[in-house]
Amino acid sequence: MSDEPRSVVEARERAAQAQARLFATFDDLLGAFKHMQQRFEPSHLARDAWDAAKSKGADMAEDAVDAVAKRPVAATGVVAAIALFLARGPLLDLAGKLVKGKPSKAKPTKTKPASARKTRKASTKKDETETAA
Repeated sequence: MSDEPRSVVEARERAAQAQARLFATFDDLLGAFKHMQQRFEPSHLARDAWDAAKSKGADMAEDAVDAVAKRPVAATGVVAAIALFLARGPLLDLAGKLVKGKPSKAKPTKTKPASARKTRKASTKKDETETAA
């Protein structure tokens, strides 16, 4: 190397430094890629989704508690309306029994299966001409 001019030696040193920086950058990119690859594994995605759902559920529950604490009468009315809606069938039956002494027609009646029903054969013009002849 002592034979080479100083600029060539400096150029080789700069090239070696650039190569070292390139390999360091490549190592950094490879590490970032491995991190991303682990992050997008199904188990990690599922865990992140579960954590987000738990957090959102806790926030919603906290908001609901705050709303009920601010307006207890309105919250009681909403809960009562939902309960009445869900229990409307049995309540209609009870009201029918109280008023008429028999259950109301709130429940649908059971129908016979198609094989047990009587069917009428529709008459066609062909049948009418055969009977007339």
